Amino acid sequence: MLSYDELTPPERELWNAFPEGRRVDLRSGVAEDDRVADGGQWGPGRTVRAEVIVALLLGAHAVQPGAVGSLALAGARISGRINLAGARIDHPLWFEDCWFEQDVSLFGAETRTVAITGSRVPGLEAGSARIEGRLDLLKSTVETGPVSAFHREISALSLTHAHVTGGIVLNRAELLAPEGWALSAGGLVMDGGVFCGRLVAHGEVRLLGAQLAGGLFMRGARLERPGPRGVALSLDNAVASTLDFSRGFTANGTVRLRGTRVSDNVTFEGSVLNGPPDGDGPALLCALMQAVDFDLTLARPPSGTVDLRGAQVSYLHDCDDSWPETVELDGFVYGSIKVAVAGEWREAVGSPDSVAHRMRWIRRSPGYSPQPYEQLASWYRKAGHDDDARRVLLAKQRHRRRTLRPAARAWGHLLDATVGYGYRPWLAGVWLLVLILLGTVTFGAHSPTPVQAGAGPRFQPLIYTLDLLIPIGGLGQRTAWYWTSGSLQWLAYLLIAFGWVLTTAVIAGVTRALQKN
Repeated sequence: MLSYDELTPPERELWNAFPEGRRVDLRSGVAEDDRVADGGQWGPGRTVRAEVIVALLLGAHAVQPGAVGSLALAGARISGRINLAGARIDHPLWFEDCWFEQDVSLFGAETRTVAITGSRVPGLEAGSARIEGRLDLLKSTVETGPVSAFHREISALSLTHAHVTGGIVLNRAELLAPEGWALSAGGLVMDGGVFCGRLVAHGEVRLLGAQLAGGLFMRGARLERPGPRGVALSLDNAVASTLDFSRGFTANGTVRLRGTRVSDNVTFEGSVLNGPPDGDGPALLCALMQAVDFDLTLARPPSGTVDLRGAQVSYLHDCDDSWPETVELDGFVYGSIKVAVAGEWREAVGSPDSVAHRMRWIRRSPGYSPQPYEQLASWYRKAGHDDDARRVLLAKQRHRRRTLRPAARAWGHLLDATVGYGYRPWLAGVWLLVLILLGTVTFGAHSPTPVQAGAGPRFQPLIYTLDLLIPIGGLGQRTAWYWTSGSLQWLAYLLIAFGWVLTTAVIAGVTRALQKN
């Protein structure tokens, strides 16, 4: 137990101020002398031992009746390690512009608001802690601490399975763990928001399975170096109200939102997704993600793949810079696609190149999968553009044809040329008209021979040609006349064959079109 006589002058000042909640400010007022980066050189007049802080927070000096005690310290050098693991702390902690010699441990602690602003801390461990209030690290630099007792990994800030009833403020903070995890917060439960505006992180930011009721806001944040896996940000299976990665957010590594559920919007408006530095991995992985609004209007195209397989969104906002060369779209479901027109978000239909633009988008997906085509066609139908939907479905059949064997490809070419796989039935009418004209003109210029002299109907070239082309039934001309000229007889045979081919193609194509689509 510390005695008052053992305390140094700055420690006595803090001891006396604690019961009344007064702040102790040890700063000199000279900017050069108060630089936190040089805090290791501050002398005894600005040094407070960690054991004194721990003793105060654990009840060594009782709070006066009628006062609210708190530990508020500015401009101090904290020597030793603040170890409050498992402690119950009934007073808020306020550190401003302080330099910590060793890491701070709040592992499993129950505490009030913890504010360490503008300070330098070599690691903050708050795994399994419960913070009744907020955790504020505004403008602080948190460097790599010791290996976490919770997950046995190197991290700067650990909040694994912590519960914070207020918010977490990391605005303009720096989290430095280049070979590990800048932020380890798997299973974090938040009642408030997580604010990371202009945060700079070296190392992976991990929020796997986190519950972010107040949302995550990383506007202008820079994730400079990924972790060992090439991942800059991992939010796999997290649940959030909103995810805001806008206004210059930059990630030099993979951003993972696999299985993430967002009740409102996910925005990457104006962000930069560079992907892993070695190029081995996607820039954005959103497989199985669920969100209402998904804004992917990036500042420039991503450097790596965008993976949207199995994702579901109500509204997709995109632009020319949204998509890299490879986009995984199989299973991606969206209710509407919006683009900015004259400063307003409007349905991305109606423009002359709308379908061609969207088809180029789908073709960025490797291999053949019918779902992206069917999803796009469904959207066009809901928007009232049935003709565009048919163009998409025709493109789907043409893409599928390239995966078939030669015989099936030949049949596909025939269906395409004759009826457009059932999505262009008017082509059959064009072919029929051409063949009718060919037969009528050719046969009309010659005289056939009757099968029975004087017994058959009068020869009519148009009706004769139609009789050849119609495979079922008869008009009485084909059986009543024949040609002695070999070439004309072969033309008749060809028209019969074309009639069967056209009929078969029409039936097959229309049947295909009347199935699912």
